Amino acid sequence: MTWGSFSRVWYIVRPLTRNVRTQPNYNGPVGHDPASKVPSYKLATPRQLVEYLNHYIVGQEHAKKVLSVAVYNHYSRFFANEAMLQQQQPQAEFEQTPSDSNSGVQPAKLRPLRYHPLPSSSSSVLPPAYSMFEKSNVLVIGPTGSGKTLLAKTLARVLDVPFAVSDATSFTQAGYVGEDVEMAIQRLLQDAQWDPYRASTGIVYIDEIDKIARKSGSGIESSRDVSGEGVQQALLRMLEGTVVSVQAKGSQSDSPSISSREGHSRSGHRAPSIAVAPKPDVYHIDTSNVLFIVSGAFVGLDNIIRQRLSKGHSIGFSSKSSPSTGGPLFFTPNQTSDYVLESVDPADLVKYGFIPEFISRLPSITTLAPLTIPDLLQILTSVKGSLLSQYKALFQHSNVEIRFTSAAQDEICRKAYERGGGARGLRGIMETLLLESMYEVPGSDVKGVLITEQVVRGEAPAQYWRENRGSLVQFWEAWAAEETAYEKRQSSVQRA
Repeated sequence: MTWGSFSRVWYIVRPLTRNVRTQPNYNGPVGHDPASKVPSYKLATPRQLVEYLNHYIVGQEHAKKVLSVAVYNHYSRFFANEAMLQQQQPQAEFEQTPSDSNSGVQPAKLRPLRYHPLPSSSSSVLPPAYSMFEKSNVLVIGPTGSGKTLLAKTLARVLDVPFAVSDATSFTQAGYVGEDVEMAIQRLLQDAQWDPYRASTGIVYIDEIDKIARKSGSGIESSRDVSGEGVQQALLRMLEGTVVSVQAKGSQSDSPSISSREGHSRSGHRAPSIAVAPKPDVYHIDTSNVLFIVSGAFVGLDNIIRQRLSKGHSIGFSSKSSPSTGGPLFFTPNQTSDYVLESVDPADLVKYGFIPEFISRLPSITTLAPLTIPDLLQILTSVKGSLLSQYKALFQHSNVEIRFTSAAQDEICRKAYERGGGARGLRGIMETLLLESMYEVPGSDVKGVLITEQVVRGEAPAQYWRENRGSLVQFWEAWAAEETAYEKRQSSVQRA
Protein backbone atom coordinates (compact mmCIF):
# COMPACT_ATOMS: atom_id res chain seq x y z
CA MET A 1 0.00 0.00 0.00
CA THR A 2 1.39 3.37 -1.02
CA TRP A 3 1.53 6.38 1.32
CA GLY A 4 -1.11 8.20 -0.74
CA SER A 5 -3.61 5.35 -0.50
CA PHE A 6 -2.81 4.88 3.20
CA SER A 7 -3.43 8.54 3.96
CA ARG A 8 -6.80 8.47 2.20
CA VAL A 9 -7.85 5.37 4.13
CA TRP A 10 -6.68 7.05 7.37
CA TYR A 11 -9.03 9.97 6.74
CA ILE A 12 -11.97 7.60 6.42
CA VAL A 13 -11.36 5.76 9.70
CA ARG A 14 -10.80 8.90 11.75
CA PRO A 15 -13.24 9.66 14.57
CA LEU A 16 -16.28 11.85 14.00
CA THR A 17 -16.85 10.51 10.50
CA ARG A 18 -20.62 10.27 10.79
CA ASN A 19 -21.01 13.62 9.01
CA VAL A 20 -18.75 12.77 6.07
CA ARG A 21 -20.62 12.67 2.78
CA THR A 22 -19.66 9.42 1.07
CA GLN A 23 -22.26 9.42 -1.71
CA PRO A 24 -20.48 9.71 -5.11
CA ASN A 25 -21.33 12.52 -7.45
CA TYR A 26 -22.12 9.98 -10.19
CA ASN A 27 -25.61 8.54 -9.79
CA GLY A 28 -25.47 6.08 -12.67
CA PRO A 29 -26.22 2.36 -12.61
CA VAL A 30 -24.57 0.22 -9.97
CA GLY A 31 -21.15 -1.02 -11.01
CA HIS A 32 -20.60 1.63 -13.69
CA ASP A 33 -17.49 3.71 -13.35
CA PRO A 34 -17.88 7.14 -14.97
CA ALA A 35 -14.16 7.39 -15.61
CA SER A 36 -14.33 4.33 -17.86
CA LYS A 37 -17.27 5.71 -19.84
CA VAL A 38 -15.48 8.76 -21.19
CA PRO A 39 -12.60 8.86 -23.70
CA SER A 40 -9.20 9.19 -22.09
CA TYR A 41 -7.06 12.32 -22.01
CA LYS A 42 -5.03 10.98 -24.94
CA LEU A 43 -7.46 12.18 -27.60
CA ALA A 44 -6.70 11.68 -31.24
CA THR A 45 -5.55 14.92 -32.84
CA PRO A 46 -7.60 16.49 -35.64
CA ARG A 47 -4.97 15.38 -38.15
CA GLN A 48 -5.24 11.79 -36.93
CA LEU A 49 -9.03 11.95 -37.14
CA VAL A 50 -8.85 13.18 -40.74
CA GLU A 51 -6.46 10.35 -41.63
CA TYR A 52 -8.94 7.88 -40.16
CA LEU A 53 -11.84 9.45 -42.08
CA ASN A 54 -9.89 9.18 -45.34
CA HIS A 55 -10.22 5.40 -45.15
CA TYR A 56 -14.01 5.60 -45.32
CA ILE A 57 -15.00 8.95 -46.89
CA VAL A 58 -13.90 10.19 -50.31
CA GLY A 59 -13.15 13.88 -50.85
CA GLN A 60 -14.80 16.55 -48.68
CA GLU A 61 -11.45 17.64 -47.23
CA HIS A 62 -12.77 20.87 -45.72
CA ALA A 63 -15.71 19.16 -44.05
CA LYS A 64 -13.38 16.54 -42.57
CA LYS A 65 -11.21 19.26 -41.05
CA VAL A 66 -14.16 21.17 -39.64
CA LEU A 67 -15.75 18.11 -38.02
CA SER A 68 -12.43 16.76 -36.70
CA VAL A 69 -11.54 20.07 -35.10
CA ALA A 70 -15.05 20.43 -33.68
CA VAL A 71 -15.01 16.95 -32.14
CA TYR A 72 -11.49 17.38 -30.75
CA ASN A 73 -12.28 20.78 -29.21
CA HIS A 74 -15.56 19.48 -27.83
CA TYR A 75 -14.03 16.64 -25.82
CA SER A 76 -11.00 18.73 -24.86
CA ARG A 77 -13.47 21.25 -23.49
CA PHE A 78 -15.27 18.46 -21.63
CA PHE A 79 -12.09 17.24 -19.94
CA ALA A 80 -11.02 20.79 -19.09
CA ASN A 81 -14.37 21.54 -17.47
CA GLU A 82 -14.27 18.27 -15.54
CA ALA A 83 -10.80 19.14 -14.28
CA MET A 84 -11.98 22.57 -13.15
CA LEU A 85 -14.92 21.03 -11.32
CA GLN A 86 -12.59 18.64 -9.51
CA GLN A 87 -10.41 21.56 -8.47
CA GLN A 88 -13.40 23.41 -7.10
CA GLN A 89 -14.83 20.44 -5.17
CA PRO A 90 -12.79 18.58 -2.52
CA GLN A 91 -12.59 14.83 -2.58
CA ALA A 92 -14.35 14.52 0.79
CA GLU A 93 -16.86 17.08 2.03
CA PHE A 94 -18.16 17.30 5.53
CA GLU A 95 -21.82 18.19 5.79
CA GLN A 96 -22.89 20.96 8.10
CA THR A 97 -25.53 19.51 10.42
CA PRO A 98 -27.54 21.76 12.75
CA SER A 99 -26.56 21.63 16.38
CA ASP A 100 -28.87 20.05 18.92
CA SER A 101 -28.97 22.17 22.05
CA ASN A 102 -30.82 19.49 24.00
CA SER A 103 -28.36 16.68 23.36
CA GLY A 104 -25.30 18.92 23.43
CA VAL A 105 -23.95 17.40 20.20
CA GLN A 106 -22.08 19.84 17.97
CA PRO A 107 -21.24 19.23 14.29
CA ALA A 108 -17.66 18.29 13.46
CA LYS A 109 -16.22 21.21 11.49
CA LEU A 110 -13.34 19.37 9.87
CA ARG A 111 -11.64 20.27 6.58
CA PRO A 112 -9.37 17.43 5.43
CA LEU A 113 -6.60 18.00 2.95
CA ARG A 114 -7.84 18.08 -0.62
CA TYR A 115 -6.70 15.34 -2.90
CA HIS A 116 -6.50 16.00 -6.66
CA PRO A 117 -6.52 12.80 -8.72
CA LEU A 118 -5.55 14.63 -11.90
CA PRO A 119 -1.88 14.73 -12.87
CA SER A 120 0.01 17.86 -12.00
CA SER A 121 0.80 18.54 -15.64
CA SER A 122 -2.88 18.82 -16.57
CA SER A 123 -3.89 20.85 -13.54
CA SER A 124 -1.03 23.32 -13.91
CA VAL A 125 -2.26 24.54 -17.29
CA LEU A 126 -5.76 25.29 -16.03
CA PRO A 127 -6.60 28.88 -15.17
CA PRO A 128 -6.99 29.65 -11.48
CA ALA A 129 -10.36 31.27 -12.06
CA TYR A 130 -13.37 29.06 -12.76
CA SER A 131 -14.67 29.66 -16.30
CA MET A 132 -16.48 27.03 -18.32
CA PHE A 133 -15.71 26.58 -22.00
CA GLU A 134 -18.70 26.76 -24.30
CA LYS A 135 -19.36 24.08 -26.89
CA SER A 136 -19.64 24.59 -30.66
CA ASN A 137 -22.31 22.60 -32.45
CA VAL A 138 -21.89 21.92 -36.16
CA LEU A 139 -24.14 22.54 -39.17
CA VAL A 140 -23.36 20.46 -42.28
CA ILE A 141 -24.82 21.53 -45.63
CA GLY A 142 -24.59 19.23 -48.62
CA PRO A 143 -26.59 17.35 -51.26
CA THR A 144 -28.00 13.93 -50.59
CA GLY A 145 -25.53 11.07 -50.77
CA SER A 146 -22.47 13.27 -50.25
CA GLY A 147 -21.46 11.64 -46.95
CA LYS A 148 -23.01 13.79 -44.21
CA THR A 149 -24.31 10.92 -42.08
CA LEU A 150 -21.27 8.74 -42.74
CA LEU A 151 -18.92 11.47 -41.49
CA ALA A 152 -20.70 11.75 -38.15
CA LYS A 153 -21.08 7.98 -37.71
CA THR A 154 -17.41 7.33 -38.46
CA LEU A 155 -16.27 9.95 -35.94
CA ALA A 156 -18.54 8.51 -33.26
CA ARG A 157 -17.19 5.01 -33.96
CA VAL A 158 -13.54 6.00 -33.63
CA LEU A 159 -14.24 7.94 -30.42
CA ASP A 160 -16.34 5.12 -28.94
CA VAL A 161 -19.08 7.45 -27.70
CA PRO A 162 -22.87 7.03 -27.85
CA PHE A 163 -24.31 8.17 -31.16
CA ALA A 164 -27.96 8.74 -32.09
CA VAL A 165 -29.47 9.62 -35.45
CA SER A 166 -32.78 11.45 -35.69
CA ASP A 167 -34.82 12.85 -38.56
CA ALA A 168 -36.04 16.40 -38.13
CA THR A 169 -39.04 15.76 -40.40
CA SER A 170 -40.70 13.71 -37.66
CA PHE A 171 -40.32 16.40 -35.00
CA THR A 172 -43.34 18.48 -34.04
CA GLN A 173 -44.06 21.02 -31.37
CA ALA A 174 -45.04 19.63 -27.98
CA GLY A 175 -48.71 18.71 -27.81
CA TYR A 176 -49.11 17.77 -31.49
CA VAL A 177 -49.06 14.43 -33.27
CA GLY A 178 -45.46 13.45 -33.95
CA GLU A 179 -42.20 13.14 -32.06
CA ASP A 180 -41.00 15.63 -29.49
CA VAL A 181 -37.43 16.84 -29.76
CA GLU A 182 -36.63 14.91 -26.57
CA MET A 183 -36.79 11.71 -28.64
CA ALA A 184 -33.30 12.53 -29.93
CA ILE A 185 -31.97 12.31 -26.36
CA GLN A 186 -33.94 9.12 -25.71
CA ARG A 187 -32.28 7.46 -28.71
CA LEU A 188 -28.91 8.61 -27.37
CA LEU A 189 -29.73 7.08 -23.99
CA GLN A 190 -30.70 3.81 -25.65
CA ASP A 191 -27.40 3.69 -27.53
CA ALA A 192 -25.62 4.32 -24.22
CA GLN A 193 -27.31 1.23 -22.71
CA TRP A 194 -29.42 3.48 -20.47
CA ASP A 195 -26.35 4.94 -18.79
CA PRO A 196 -27.14 8.64 -18.22
CA TYR A 197 -23.53 9.65 -17.63
CA ARG A 198 -22.32 8.04 -20.82
CA ALA A 199 -25.26 9.48 -22.74
CA SER A 200 -24.39 12.98 -21.55
CA THR A 201 -21.06 12.74 -23.41
CA GLY A 202 -22.38 11.45 -26.73
CA ILE A 203 -23.12 12.85 -30.17
CA VAL A 204 -26.60 13.60 -31.52
CA TYR A 205 -26.96 13.77 -35.29
CA ILE A 206 -30.14 15.37 -36.67
CA ASP A 207 -30.66 14.99 -40.41
CA GLU A 208 -33.04 16.88 -42.69
CA ILE A 209 -32.76 19.96 -40.50
CA ASP A 210 -33.69 22.14 -43.47
CA LYS A 211 -37.21 20.68 -43.35
CA ILE A 212 -38.01 22.62 -40.14
CA ALA A 213 -37.39 25.97 -41.80
CA ARG A 214 -40.14 28.50 -41.32
CA LYS A 215 -42.90 28.27 -43.93
CA SER A 216 -43.63 31.53 -45.71
CA GLY A 217 -45.36 32.73 -48.83
CA SER A 218 -47.82 29.83 -48.99
CA GLY A 219 -50.91 31.79 -48.13
CA ILE A 220 -51.53 29.93 -44.87
CA GLU A 221 -49.64 32.18 -42.52
CA SER A 222 -52.56 32.08 -40.11
CA SER A 223 -52.10 28.32 -39.51
CA ARG A 224 -49.73 27.24 -36.76
CA ASP A 225 -46.36 26.00 -37.97
CA VAL A 226 -46.01 23.01 -35.65
CA SER A 227 -43.12 21.39 -37.56
CA GLY A 228 -41.12 24.52 -38.37
CA GLU A 229 -40.43 27.43 -36.07
CA GLY A 230 -42.01 25.62 -33.12
CA VAL A 231 -39.43 22.83 -33.42
CA GLN A 232 -36.64 25.38 -33.69
CA GLN A 233 -37.78 27.00 -30.48
CA ALA A 234 -37.91 23.62 -28.75
CA LEU A 235 -34.35 22.79 -29.84
CA LEU A 236 -32.81 26.02 -28.56
CA ARG A 237 -32.21 25.06 -24.92
CA MET A 238 -31.24 21.52 -25.86
CA LEU A 239 -28.55 22.78 -28.24
CA GLU A 240 -27.18 25.20 -25.68
CA GLY A 241 -27.32 22.83 -22.73
CA THR A 242 -30.15 21.85 -20.42
CA VAL A 243 -31.41 18.90 -18.42
CA VAL A 244 -33.78 16.73 -20.46
CA SER A 245 -36.09 14.30 -18.68
CA VAL A 246 -36.48 11.04 -20.58
CA GLN A 247 -39.18 8.53 -19.70
CA ALA A 248 -37.81 5.00 -19.48
CA LYS A 249 -39.46 2.30 -21.55
CA GLY A 250 -40.59 -0.60 -19.41
CA SER A 251 -40.24 1.13 -16.06
CA GLN A 252 -40.10 -0.68 -12.74
CA SER A 253 -43.85 -0.48 -12.33
CA ASP A 254 -44.31 -2.53 -15.50
CA SER A 255 -41.77 -5.20 -14.53
CA PRO A 256 -42.30 -7.85 -11.86
CA SER A 257 -41.46 -6.67 -8.39
CA ILE A 258 -38.51 -8.08 -6.49
CA SER A 259 -40.69 -9.54 -3.75
CA SER A 260 -42.78 -11.48 -6.27
CA ARG A 261 -39.67 -13.23 -7.56
CA GLU A 262 -39.00 -14.79 -4.17
CA GLY A 263 -41.03 -17.94 -3.61
CA HIS A 264 -41.22 -21.59 -4.51
CA SER A 265 -40.66 -23.14 -7.88
CA ARG A 266 -42.95 -25.72 -9.46
CA SER A 267 -40.92 -28.53 -7.90
CA GLY A 268 -41.55 -27.16 -4.43
CA HIS A 269 -38.04 -25.94 -3.79
CA ARG A 270 -37.51 -22.39 -2.70
CA ALA A 271 -36.24 -20.30 -5.59
CA PRO A 272 -33.17 -18.19 -4.84
CA SER A 273 -33.77 -14.47 -4.51
CA ILE A 274 -32.07 -12.35 -7.14
CA ALA A 275 -31.09 -8.81 -6.26
CA VAL A 276 -32.19 -6.67 -9.19
CA ALA A 277 -31.14 -3.04 -9.31
CA PRO A 278 -34.22 -0.84 -9.55
CA LYS A 279 -34.61 0.91 -12.86
CA PRO A 280 -35.60 4.55 -12.58
CA ASP A 281 -38.76 5.68 -14.29
CA VAL A 282 -37.25 8.95 -15.52
CA TYR A 283 -33.69 9.67 -16.59
CA HIS A 284 -32.27 13.17 -16.44
CA ILE A 285 -29.70 13.87 -19.16
CA ASP A 286 -27.59 17.02 -19.16
CA THR A 287 -26.99 18.10 -22.77
CA SER A 288 -24.24 20.57 -21.87
CA ASN A 289 -21.63 18.01 -22.96
CA VAL A 290 -23.59 16.55 -25.88
CA LEU A 291 -22.29 17.53 -29.30
CA PHE A 292 -25.05 18.26 -31.81
CA ILE A 293 -24.37 17.81 -35.53
CA VAL A 294 -27.26 18.86 -37.76
CA SER A 295 -27.34 18.56 -41.53
CA GLY A 296 -29.55 19.05 -44.54
CA ALA A 297 -29.58 19.45 -48.30
CA PHE A 298 -31.02 23.01 -48.14
CA VAL A 299 -32.60 22.97 -51.59
CA GLY A 300 -32.99 26.56 -52.83
CA LEU A 301 -30.34 28.04 -50.53
CA ASP A 302 -28.01 28.52 -53.49
CA ASN A 303 -30.48 30.96 -55.04
CA ILE A 304 -30.49 33.05 -51.86
CA ILE A 305 -26.69 33.12 -51.84
CA ARG A 306 -26.55 34.14 -55.52
CA GLN A 307 -28.95 37.00 -54.87
CA ARG A 308 -26.74 38.26 -52.08
CA LEU A 309 -23.56 37.89 -54.10
CA SER A 310 -25.08 39.56 -57.18
CA LYS A 311 -25.71 42.77 -55.25
CA GLY A 312 -21.98 43.45 -55.19
CA HIS A 313 -21.50 43.01 -58.94
CA SER A 314 -22.49 45.24 -61.82
CA ILE A 315 -24.43 44.17 -64.87
CA GLY A 316 -22.26 43.53 -67.90
CA PHE A 317 -19.01 41.80 -68.67
CA SER A 318 -17.78 42.25 -65.07
CA SER A 319 -20.77 40.47 -63.60
CA LYS A 320 -20.32 36.98 -62.21
CA SER A 321 -22.19 34.45 -64.30
CA SER A 322 -23.85 31.36 -62.94
CA PRO A 323 -22.07 28.03 -63.17
CA SER A 324 -22.28 26.40 -66.54
CA THR A 325 -24.03 23.08 -66.79
CA GLY A 326 -22.45 22.10 -70.06
CA GLY A 327 -18.86 21.67 -68.84
CA PRO A 328 -16.74 18.56 -69.06
CA LEU A 329 -17.99 15.48 -67.33
CA PHE A 330 -14.82 14.83 -65.31
CA PHE A 331 -14.35 17.79 -62.99
CA THR A 332 -13.77 18.37 -59.28
CA PRO A 333 -16.29 20.73 -57.62
CA ASN A 334 -14.40 20.29 -54.32
CA GLN A 335 -11.68 22.58 -55.67
CA THR A 336 -13.68 25.09 -57.66
CA SER A 337 -15.43 28.29 -56.65
CA ASP A 338 -18.51 27.46 -58.72
CA TYR A 339 -20.03 25.61 -55.78
CA VAL A 340 -21.98 28.53 -54.41
CA LEU A 341 -22.92 26.91 -51.08
CA GLU A 342 -19.33 27.40 -49.93
CA SER A 343 -20.16 31.12 -49.60
CA VAL A 344 -23.05 30.55 -47.20
CA ASP A 345 -23.57 33.17 -44.51
CA PRO A 346 -25.73 33.02 -41.34
CA ALA A 347 -27.89 35.76 -42.84
CA ASP A 348 -28.66 33.46 -45.77
CA LEU A 349 -29.87 30.76 -43.38
CA VAL A 350 -32.10 33.27 -41.58
CA LYS A 351 -33.60 34.28 -44.90
CA TYR A 352 -34.06 30.60 -45.72
CA GLY A 353 -36.41 30.28 -42.75
CA PHE A 354 -34.41 29.78 -39.54
CA ILE A 355 -34.67 32.04 -36.52
CA PRO A 356 -31.45 33.87 -35.57
CA GLU A 357 -31.36 32.25 -32.13
CA PHE A 358 -31.21 28.81 -33.74
CA ILE A 359 -28.41 29.67 -36.17
CA SER A 360 -26.35 31.34 -33.42
CA ARG A 361 -26.25 28.02 -31.56
CA LEU A 362 -24.56 26.43 -34.59
CA PRO A 363 -21.36 28.46 -34.84
CA SER A 364 -19.47 25.93 -36.95
CA ILE A 365 -20.80 25.65 -40.51
CA THR A 366 -19.34 23.48 -43.26
CA THR A 367 -20.48 22.41 -46.72
CA LEU A 368 -20.11 19.21 -48.70
CA ALA A 369 -19.68 19.30 -52.47
CA PRO A 370 -21.48 16.91 -54.84
CA LEU A 371 -19.56 13.75 -55.60
CA THR A 372 -17.76 13.60 -58.94
CA ILE A 373 -17.19 10.55 -61.15
CA PRO A 374 -13.66 9.98 -59.73
CA ASP A 375 -15.15 10.22 -56.22
CA LEU A 376 -17.82 7.66 -57.09
CA LEU A 377 -15.15 5.37 -58.54
CA GLN A 378 -13.24 5.44 -55.24
CA ILE A 379 -16.44 4.72 -53.31
CA LEU A 380 -17.09 1.81 -55.65
CA THR A 381 -13.62 0.26 -55.46
CA SER A 382 -11.12 1.82 -53.01
CA VAL A 383 -12.53 2.82 -49.62
CA LYS A 384 -13.01 0.40 -46.75
CA GLY A 385 -16.33 -1.34 -47.12
CA SER A 386 -16.58 -0.39 -50.81
CA LEU A 387 -19.61 -1.47 -52.79
CA LEU A 388 -17.64 -3.91 -54.94
CA SER A 389 -16.21 -5.63 -51.87
CA GLN A 390 -19.71 -5.93 -50.40
CA TYR A 391 -21.21 -7.54 -53.50
CA LYS A 392 -18.20 -9.80 -53.97
CA ALA A 393 -18.61 -11.04 -50.40
CA LEU A 394 -22.33 -11.53 -51.03
CA PHE A 395 -21.69 -13.77 -54.03
CA GLN A 396 -18.88 -15.53 -52.19
CA HIS A 397 -21.44 -16.85 -49.71
CA SER A 398 -22.82 -18.88 -52.64
CA ASN A 399 -19.29 -20.00 -53.63
CA VAL A 400 -19.45 -17.78 -56.71
CA GLU A 401 -16.78 -15.34 -57.87
CA ILE A 402 -17.95 -12.14 -59.53
CA ARG A 403 -15.68 -9.72 -61.37
CA PHE A 404 -16.20 -6.29 -62.90
CA THR A 405 -14.06 -5.01 -65.74
CA SER A 406 -12.53 -1.53 -65.46
CA ALA A 407 -14.71 -0.30 -68.32
CA ALA A 408 -17.78 -1.58 -66.48
CA GLN A 409 -16.76 0.29 -63.34
CA ASP A 410 -16.37 3.54 -65.29
CA GLU A 411 -19.78 3.05 -66.90
CA ILE A 412 -21.41 2.36 -63.51
CA CYS A 413 -20.00 5.60 -62.07
CA ARG A 414 -21.06 7.56 -65.16
CA LYS A 415 -24.63 6.32 -64.89
CA ALA A 416 -24.70 7.02 -61.14
CA TYR A 417 -23.45 10.58 -61.74
CA GLU A 418 -26.13 11.22 -64.35
CA ARG A 419 -28.78 9.73 -62.09
CA GLY A 420 -27.76 11.82 -59.06
CA GLY A 421 -28.06 10.97 -55.41
CA GLY A 422 -24.35 10.52 -54.71
CA ALA A 423 -23.37 7.27 -53.04
CA ARG A 424 -27.01 6.24 -52.63
CA GLY A 425 -27.53 6.56 -56.36
CA LEU A 426 -24.48 4.39 -56.90
CA ARG A 427 -25.97 1.61 -54.80
CA GLY A 428 -29.22 1.88 -56.74
CA ILE A 429 -27.36 1.34 -60.01
CA MET A 430 -25.62 -1.73 -58.57
CA GLU A 431 -28.89 -3.24 -57.34
CA THR A 432 -30.52 -2.84 -60.76
CA LEU A 433 -27.46 -4.18 -62.56
CA LEU A 434 -27.07 -7.32 -60.46
CA LEU A 435 -30.74 -8.16 -60.03
CA GLU A 436 -30.77 -10.98 -62.59
CA SER A 437 -27.48 -12.42 -61.37
CA MET A 438 -28.60 -12.39 -57.74
CA TYR A 439 -31.76 -14.20 -58.85
CA GLU A 440 -30.17 -16.86 -61.08
CA VAL A 441 -26.92 -17.67 -59.27
CA PRO A 442 -27.98 -18.93 -55.79
CA GLY A 443 -28.60 -22.66 -55.88
CA SER A 444 -27.21 -23.13 -59.40
CA ASP A 445 -23.95 -24.57 -60.73
CA VAL A 446 -22.61 -21.13 -61.68
CA LYS A 447 -19.09 -20.54 -60.37
CA GLY A 448 -18.13 -17.31 -62.12
CA VAL A 449 -19.95 -14.09 -63.11
CA LEU A 450 -18.37 -11.46 -65.37
CA ILE A 451 -19.82 -7.93 -65.67
CA THR A 452 -18.60 -5.99 -68.72
CA GLU A 453 -19.31 -2.54 -70.10
CA GLN A 454 -21.95 -3.97 -72.44
CA VAL A 455 -23.74 -5.53 -69.48
CA VAL A 456 -23.90 -2.18 -67.66
CA ARG A 457 -25.29 -0.48 -70.75
CA GLY A 458 -27.93 -3.16 -71.12
CA GLU A 459 -26.60 -4.39 -74.46
CA ALA A 460 -25.75 -7.90 -73.25
CA PRO A 461 -26.56 -10.18 -70.30
CA ALA A 462 -24.06 -11.09 -67.63
CA GLN A 463 -21.64 -13.86 -68.58
CA TYR A 464 -21.78 -17.05 -66.49
CA TRP A 465 -19.22 -19.82 -66.12
CA ARG A 466 -20.58 -23.14 -64.94
CA GLU A 467 -18.88 -26.22 -63.59
CA ASN A 468 -19.72 -28.31 -66.67
CA ARG A 469 -18.10 -25.77 -68.99
CA GLY A 470 -14.63 -26.34 -67.66
CA SER A 471 -12.31 -24.71 -65.21
CA LEU A 472 -12.46 -21.15 -63.87
CA VAL A 473 -9.29 -20.48 -65.84
CA GLN A 474 -11.45 -19.55 -68.83
CA PHE A 475 -13.33 -17.11 -66.63
CA TRP A 476 -10.11 -15.41 -65.54
CA GLU A 477 -8.78 -15.35 -69.11
CA ALA A 478 -11.94 -13.62 -70.33
CA TRP A 479 -11.59 -10.99 -67.61
CA ALA A 480 -7.88 -10.49 -68.44
CA ALA A 481 -8.70 -10.04 -72.13
CA GLU A 482 -11.22 -7.30 -71.29
CA GLU A 483 -8.65 -5.54 -69.10
CA THR A 484 -6.01 -5.65 -71.83
CA ALA A 485 -8.40 -4.08 -74.32
CA TYR A 486 -9.29 -1.38 -71.79
CA GLU A 487 -5.65 -0.47 -71.19
CA LYS A 488 -5.03 -0.17 -74.92
CA ARG A 489 -7.96 2.21 -75.31
CA GLN A 490 -6.76 4.32 -72.38
CA SER A 491 -3.21 4.54 -73.71
CA SER A 492 -4.45 5.59 -77.14
CA VAL A 493 -6.60 8.32 -75.60
CA GLN A 494 -3.65 9.63 -73.61
CA ARG A 495 -1.42 9.76 -76.71
CA ALA A 496 -4.12 11.65 -78.58
